[in-house]
Amino acid sequence: MRTALRWLLSLVVLIGTASAAGISTATAAEESSATAAATDIKDRLLAVPGMSLIEEKPYAGYRYFVLNYTQPVDHRNPKAGTFQQRITVLHKDVSRPMVMFTSGYNVSTNPSRSEPTRIVDGNQVSVEYRFFTPSRPQPADWSKLNIWQAASDQHRIFKALKPIYGQNWLTTGGSKGGMTATYYERFYPRDMDGVVAYVAPNDVVNKEDSAYDTFLANVGPKDCRVALQKVQRETLVRRDALEKKYKDFLDANNYTVNTVGSVDKAYEATVLDLFWGFWQYQPESACADVPDAATVSDDDLFSYVDEVGGWASYADQGLTQYTPYYYQAGTQLGSPDIKQPWVADLSRYGYQPPRNFVPRDIPMKFEPSAMRDVDSWVRHNATRMLYVYGDNDPWGAEPFRLGKGARDSYVMHAPHANHGANVAALKPADKELATARILDWAGLSGTTALAAHDRKLDRAGVQRGMSLRP
Repeated sequence: MRTALRWLLSLVVLIGTASAAGISTATAAEESSATAAATDIKDRLLAVPGMSLIEEKPYAGYRYFVLNYTQPVDHRNPKAGTFQQRITVLHKDVSRPMVMFTSGYNVSTNPSRSEPTRIVDGNQVSVEYRFFTPSRPQPADWSKLNIWQAASDQHRIFKALKPIYGQNWLTTGGSKGGMTATYYERFYPRDMDGVVAYVAPNDVVNKEDSAYDTFLANVGPKDCRVALQKVQRETLVRRDALEKKYKDFLDANNYTVNTVGSVDKAYEATVLDLFWGFWQYQPESACADVPDAATVSDDDLFSYVDEVGGWASYADQGLTQYTPYYYQAGTQLGSPDIKQPWVADLSRYGYQPPRNFVPRDIPMKFEPSAMRDVDSWVRHNATRMLYVYGDNDPWGAEPFRLGKGARDSYVMHAPHANHGANVAALKPADKELATARILDWAGLSGTTALAAHDRKLDRAGVQRGMSLRP
């Protein structure tokens, strides 16, 4: 009896001690969480190893930081050197979801908000793609510019910021940014809670581009296509007179064409982009502005090509910023090789490959398996992924497609939309479904978290660019 009583008293003491320890641990955790929440967000960001501040810019309702984050040049060999990758953080509240955005190119250092960020009323970290200056290793080992290394950049940023932003994460991007979001998901499928990829090309077999030719033969109203083809043809018919204007344009701006190799090749490359570039960036209403090729003056024809395609596109000064893109197009991503039979008899060079737009001292070798791998993975493994395409956008001629292995994933098309297609441009039923899925992936199921439109923050995610680039 005494033994049993002593055992019972010991048990009571033990339970009491354990309970006190549990309360103490819980209290410590709560205090730690409260301390973290009370710490200024800038201090929390700068406490991340490798993070440094470039500048903070004020914006009502947010904190906005331009930062550098130290990344390995080679994620497989971290000892091989580092570089500073530029990122920005649009901070609303650590209790809100986080959206990781990339254009696949440079990052803007002015506050902006992607459509998913607005839908979930959340935070946003925007990432500059490696090798786009100033986020370029020095010296630049171009073999380290590939989709896996870039996805690994994003993975490290996620791991660094997840302890601060503990709610659900989405990743998004338009065009090459949509491709980037897809590749990140392919290599690190456990990081994100959802992917929203806009107008993302999927050039699975680089040597087979007939889908683009078929698309361009049927896009938009027929009379508009014919008018554009005539303008394009007339620009090549008048090559002698207009090429002189082009050379004057280059000289006046101190532009050179050493990378492409000649004024004639740069001139033709710009002209051959006209048809594609119109449908990529112009609305159907712009068909009314296409000049009559039979009567248009040389000056007006030259100006129209500049407006739609941009005569600076293939000058060295226009290409330099985009060298990393053309390098990737010629090594992994692939690029369209369109026929354009309406100008074939006037073309001297055909559609030029990415190799022509990258300095010759940078070696390039195409890797045909890279896009096949991603395409197969998306078809069979896509989970919580949304693709949005514009019906009039040539880049959507080879889209991502979903197979039987896909789960909670969607491909949607915005009617009459171009390369700026987004969820807002979808048909009402698709828009409702897409918005609901984005909210659910962000952990906001059953809510309507859409933030009020802000004219400055909510600029179009895909900005008009010169020449044929996604």
